[in-house]
Amino acid sequence: MKTIPIPDHSPDPSNVVLGLMRIGSLDDEAIRTLYRTAREAGINAFDHADIYGAERHQCEARFGDALKLDDEEREQIVIQSKVGIRHPFFDFSKEHILRSVDESLQALRTDYLDVLLLHRPDTLMEPEEVAEAFDELEADGKVRTFGVSNHTPLQVELLKTAVRQPLAYNQVQLSITHSPLIAQGVAANMAGLDQSVSRDNGLLEYSRINRMTLQAWSPFQKGFFDGVFLGDRENYAELNDLIDELAAKYEVTPTGIAVAWITRHPANMQVVLGTTNPGRVADSAAGSEVPLTREEWYRLFIAGGHTVP
Repeated sequence: MKTIPIPDHSPDPSNVVLGLMRIGSLDDEAIRTLYRTAREAGINAFDHADIYGAERHQCEARFGDALKLDDEEREQIVIQSKVGIRHPFFDFSKEHILRSVDESLQALRTDYLDVLLLHRPDTLMEPEEVAEAFDELEADGKVRTFGVSNHTPLQVELLKTAVRQPLAYNQVQLSITHSPLIAQGVAANMAGLDQSVSRDNGLLEYSRINRMTLQAWSPFQKGFFDGVFLGDRENYAELNDLIDELAAKYEVTPTGIAVAWITRHPANMQVVLGTTNPGRVADSAAGSEVPLTREEWYRLFIAGGHTVP
């Protein structure tokens, strides 16, 4: 399993992350099996959010109650959570950030988060208020590393006018078939081609320049929660044929190839899984270091519906 070196971050997180937004209805043994499978596959990073579950902090609590991690095991893994969504609005106030982190720590049965992400951009955000919250969380040892999710470069820069800590992560949607993050740059400056329209203001390049790790959520989705492209031969026959071809070549499953397409990119991204199926976790982890060639990567990109001018 490939890991992503993050300054002042220990341990280095795996480049495949197990997302836990769907474990609210699982029993303790199912959660333990899912966790053990991930660990045996080399995954040491686990993604939460305060809103995951039927009620706030439910999935975090299920994780904490089922695993009851001892100190040794806790030190070997990376637990991240996210804060800021309060349906039907967003809230980056100092009060909400501090309260939600305390609730997350209690639910997870841990003294600290390795990573805290601001979930979706709050247009009413005051950078100074976020900075005060981050300073307090860091000073109290409750959060070790900070980042964002679904933020544009200028939204990150706005935060950095007050926030002292490095913003090490940005979690964004990315898959072979949903990749404006990458596709726009490939077809830049082409009038009349929808792919050339920038939807994130150069986020990929910004992240590489600033050594900000991108975390890809929904790595198997066709679009915005439109179902998965794997096995969808009605809409993606050519893509699935190619994925099957490469899966046979590299002796992994199609899931592994979908992961490898993301991890092959030199931006050193992480892939955030959303499955509760232990078999799919293992299959996904096997794609961590698959060495797709440049030609294979672009063939998948084109078969996924994108243009290489």
